[in-house]
Amino acid sequence: MLIDIIAGARPNFMKIAPIIKALEARKAESGPLRYRLVHTGQHYDPRMSGDFFEQLGIPEPDVNLEVGSGTQAEQAAGIMIGYEKLLLGERSALCLVVGDVTSTMACAIAAQKLHVPVAHVEAGIRSGDWGMPEEINRMVTDAITNWFFTTSEIANANLRAAGVGEERIFFVGNTMIDTLLGNMDRLRPPAFVEELGLEAGGYFVLTLHRPSNVDATGPFAALLTAIGEGTRGLPVVFPVHPRTAKTLRELPGFPENIKLVDPQPYLEFNWLVKHAKAVITDSGGITEETTVMGVPCMTLRTTTERPETISIGTNELLGTDPASLAPALERLFDGGWKKGGIPEKWDGKTAVRIVAELERLLF
Repeated sequence: MLIDIIAGARPNFMKIAPIIKALEARKAESGPLRYRLVHTGQHYDPRMSGDFFEQLGIPEPDVNLEVGSGTQAEQAAGIMIGYEKLLLGERSALCLVVGDVTSTMACAIAAQKLHVPVAHVEAGIRSGDWGMPEEINRMVTDAITNWFFTTSEIANANLRAAGVGEERIFFVGNTMIDTLLGNMDRLRPPAFVEELGLEAGGYFVLTLHRPSNVDATGPFAALLTAIGEGTRGLPVVFPVHPRTAKTLRELPGFPENIKLVDPQPYLEFNWLVKHAKAVITDSGGITEETTVMGVPCMTLRTTTERPETISIGTNELLGTDPASLAPALERLFDGGWKKGGIPEKWDGKTAVRIVAELERLLF
């Protein structure tokens, strides 16, 4: 029986890799499921996708829809058209989507229009912030999903509150953590470590890409200034997202200890995170990885869809006011940051649970 696995953007690749590995393991045991890997082409820069396929052992996609750049509406439309044509040519028994990118929502819609059931991995997470495109993607996808694979009891509660029946919710854990734990001994330093003088616990990692933080030069410059001052001269390694690079070019300057580097492949980026004094970010997924690695994390957002990284893990929500950074960084340097723990079922076995449930549901 054929299932489609959808991937379109960098966050997806970490989530599908262990699922593919679990399916291949079951295939070797004469398991009944076969898969078709569909890359939508939402991220088409090799630095944002190609490296991940190679490093994480993901096979070459069976299909690449090659949607490319465009507005969110243009990308969604292109993905829906391409995936609809694929299903009309060879129908699958299930569309498996992961996360909350445009590809996730678009393929879920196209599948349901053709009466192909949808399973959503990382279902039920909510930030409550409709200003985030990802929040709209999550809500739309979950509104038309048949089976929900969740990362936490908080996500389960969100789905129950939306009227989803218990029999459709499967609390399996976090496939991103499967990938992290499965590659921990393969993490490797980037080539620039010596050049930048990076020492374990002696530098920060910074990632910023959300429109509220990086699209306007004034607020962006104020954040960078606060980060530069609060980190006490330690290097701040800043892998620059293509979106962020546009605004950076318009700034007259930024603190000297902020070191700009290209987007990093998975193994190099997580090596940086593992050995950092702390991470400053506006990403959601990174807060999960820092939680498992026990690395202090400061999130420059007013909301989060991963509250367990705060209530259990090492993450704290600081908001977007640059003034919030100084006291948080002072507490870090004084040794007052919380130790944190690891959420339930973030144990590296999530993909095996997902594949077992899929076999039960489809057969």
